[in-house]
Amino acid sequence: MDNRDPLSGDILVNEYKPLVQYHVQRIRARVPRSVSQDELMSLGLQGLFDALTKFDRKRDLKFDTYASFRIRGSIIDGLRKEDWLSRASRERTKRLDEAIQHLEQQYQRHVEPEEIAAYLEWTIDDVYEVTQERYFSNVLSIDEKVNQEDDDADHQYFIENDQAETPENRVMKNELIQELMKQIETLNKNEQMVLQLFYSEDMTLTEIGEILELSTSRISQIHSKALLKLKDLLAPEVIDGGIL
Repeated sequence: MDNRDPLSGDILVNEYKPLVQYHVQRIRARVPRSVSQDELMSLGLQGLFDALTKFDRKRDLKFDTYASFRIRGSIIDGLRKEDWLSRASRERTKRLDEAIQHLEQQYQRHVEPEEIAAYLEWTIDDVYEVTQERYFSNVLSIDEKVNQEDDDADHQYFIENDQAETPENRVMKNELIQELMKQIETLNKNEQMVLQLFYSEDMTLTEIGEILELSTSRISQIHSKALLKLKDLLAPEVIDGGIL
């Protein structure tokens, strides 16, 4: 913005602080409880300040839209750099993966969260919590931020790839998407609804609970159980391989 001065900057920061709080609230609902709200707020405010200093009023773009990209991007980028998943959490996700692999080999079928909990001597809530940490970690690891120095960028998030997508990869990706869609159709109604609202509509678990008239805890369980059912199609090697 033109004609910047400290007083105007403070006024604008206070005016758009609710926008930062909005994005913090939504991202906070998607990461482990070990990530503090204050940390997310600090990262979000950095994004807001970046937006205030770089916004060009001559461009056909609302400041709220521009700032949202910067705020969300700053938070996600900060989480990636800080490696927010603690060593204890990584150990738990490793134990979860090993337990699922062992039980599925033993029973020759998908295993239920209750069976995993019994095998690991965890509570069922522990299984649900670690399941979500596992998949949020995978998603965050590929959520690369566009170079914020490039004012001509489209301000979207992308997976950095040194090579252009090959026809073979494109075919594999389309086949995987089709298979994922078919598998989602095998989920029950609530599981499908939770996935749709959470990932497509960007709603929090609490908001979804209000719609379905269920507790946030119950929505979290439904979400985690759906992820467990889709785990083979959402495996880290698939994501890291650039298919998703």
